[in-house]
Amino acid sequence: MKNIDRGALIMVIMTLMVAMVAPALAQDKPADNMEIVLEKTRADKKLLVAENMQLTEAEAKAFWPVYDQYQDELFLLRSRTAKLIKDYVDAYDQMTNDTAKKLLDELMVIEGLGPKLRQAYLPKFRKVLPETKVVRYYQIENKIQAALFYEIARNIPLMKATQ
Repeated sequence: MKNIDRGALIMVIMTLMVAMVAPALAQDKPADNMEIVLEKTRADKKLLVAENMQLTEAEAKAFWPVYDQYQDELFLLRSRTAKLIKDYVDAYDQMTNDTAKKLLDELMVIEGLGPKLRQAYLPKFRKVLPETKVVRYYQIENKIQAALFYEIARNIPLMKATQ
């Protein structure tokens, strides 16, 4: 059984980080460059998934359209996270209680949407794959998400303490 290549996973995560955080940090970059980065990110992730799913031809034919739909919705959720990070960065030096509350409330909404999205797609993946491969796919997604969350958390400073 193939294992997820740690180097490939790190590359995917770093690319995801660039794709998510770069808009917040470099507003004046041309949109076409960001689109290229996003497309490369998606292709790299898809390659990582493909290498680790061990799909038959029939499974692949059924799986990839569902995967693409799921990734589109996941991208919207991650874009919302990127916006939240940008809003945090923008407000960091002049943080008010009201702004902190709004940011935290948005984080709670975003965090609640992730499980709902995974749950909504579970029957769709179960329809096209055997259960063991559905579990394997969710494991791959969870590993990618964990690494992404780690990188995000590692690079975001704690809120300044106030009196």
